[in-house]
Amino acid sequence: MPYINVRGVEHYYEWVRKSSTFREKPVMVFIHGWAGSARYWRSTATALAEHFDCLLYDLRGFGRSHGQPTAVVKASEAARQESQAVAKLTYELEEYAHDLAVLLNELQISRACVHAHSMGASIGILFLNRYPERAEKAILTCSGIFEYDEKAFAAFYKFGSYVVKFRPKWLEKIPLVDRIFMARFLHSPIPAQERRAFLQDFLIADYDAALGTIFTSVSKAAAELMPREFARIMQPTLLISGEYDKIIPAYMGRQAAALNDKIKFVVIPNTAHFPMLEDPPSYLRQVREFLQIEISQAQVS
Repeated sequence: MPYINVRGVEHYYEWVRKSSTFREKPVMVFIHGWAGSARYWRSTATALAEHFDCLLYDLRGFGRSHGQPTAVVKASEAARQESQAVAKLTYELEEYAHDLAVLLNELQISRACVHAHSMGASIGILFLNRYPERAEKAILTCSGIFEYDEKAFAAFYKFGSYVVKFRPKWLEKIPLVDRIFMARFLHSPIPAQERRAFLQDFLIADYDAALGTIFTSVSKAAAELMPREFARIMQPTLLISGEYDKIIPAYMGRQAAALNDKIKFVVIPNTAHFPMLEDPPSYLRQVREFLQIEISQAQVS
């Protein structure tokens, strides 16, 4: 499996490509959500690979990426400074946006289209605004803005902490547990292998990363920051919500899109938190329409 060192941590990545008569295709980088991995983006990437070289990777501490720096003995002063910088890595979403920038640097990719989901969409937005010259356009799925509620957030932290702590590996051996695990995230069914993959990714997620990102992605600071970040986006952006999403309801996406005329907002009917898997044809139709519109505008100009 291909790995690459990003800020001292080994990251898993893979390419989904198709041969083309074109000289060179643009890059589309996919960012997954909390406790997931790049695995659930493969079918979408495959469908878009005729027009893009699709880069999939697992976020630090999730999927097949490591959660901690690689243990390497180094003697130089530069190496010592690098080790100190790595030791300061946190689970702030902005740090994950910096991880993406370094990943692209290491792979010698100057610009990319960002295709991101849920927590990954928040990371994608921060990348768009911290590195605007590196992103051509963006597709954000199941994202939005929320208001701070002290009691609700406290209850969420308590429940989330318990869920992260109690993850016995034998859980995946229980019959139908994948259906139970995914029930809150779905409105329409997805393939059994996808459900099982989600459960497996959840069970192997690094403890510190899983818990740390719960506190950084759903927080008072995030509730105050994200409206400003949505308003700052300069790239043409498609924001997709699932009609019955209980995790990030569609109205939160609609509120976010209203902050910026660069954002086109659409809702996929009869889907919840994974519209790209619950209704791939409708999802891909919206994505292709958005990309074709942007290509057409570029050709006119």
